[in-house]
Amino acid sequence: MNNPTDDTDLDPNQPVSARIRARVQRAKRRFHANDNISDFIKPGEFEELLEEVAGKMQGVLESLVIDTDHDHNTRETAHRVAKMYLREVFHGRYSPIPPVTEFPNVASLNELMIVGPITVRSACSHHFCPIVGRLWIGVMPNQHSNLIGLSKYARLAEWIMTRPQIQEEAISQVAELLVQKVKPDGLAVVMEADHFCLHWRGVKDNETKMVNSVMRGSFLKDPALRREFLSLINMNS
Repeated sequence: MNNPTDDTDLDPNQPVSARIRARVQRAKRRFHANDNISDFIKPGEFEELLEEVAGKMQGVLESLVIDTDHDHNTRETAHRVAKMYLREVFHGRYSPIPPVTEFPNVASLNELMIVGPITVRSACSHHFCPIVGRLWIGVMPNQHSNLIGLSKYARLAEWIMTRPQIQEEAISQVAELLVQKVKPDGLAVVMEADHFCLHWRGVKDNETKMVNSVMRGSFLKDPALRREFLSLINMNS
């Protein structure tokens, strides 16, 4: 396999974002808002990217006619916003998957397991407004499944969610990742969230939430198992 950070034929004087984009395109990989591109970022480039984003954000503030030279509240805002996006709100795009230790299912556990509610935070890819909600995960293991620690479900969900997202795609990504890691007979994910693109703008409705689910394997095929999971998560609590 080719080295994803091979810089053959790349201009070292290009902005770091252009070099990263060129590597991704050369590998014929997607770089949508909810994709992870950490394989294409070389050591030291993250800080360089942060400074580039801060510079572009300063231009946004200037176009908004904000006097950052004399307004003490916004003097460092461009750098703060860049740090917030790259290190926190969108860090799931730029950071590799968190380490997850997997254990064999030596006891051949095959009963329903539920993890949640897990608090999740994301941002709408349409307006970059916050999405804040709760996630429940149901797992039906088999004798060949890998068992992972309880906290690892939250860490993996956070890694997926901390990208610009729409909720429907986000929980599908969570489900796909957990199926790969755990290899269960079935997996279910339910998410309930507030979308601030509804609260802050548009209809400005503070009451509406979005709830959606993804079912895989036995949860999709077995209505009784699906009903058991949905009755146990008790979303109203």
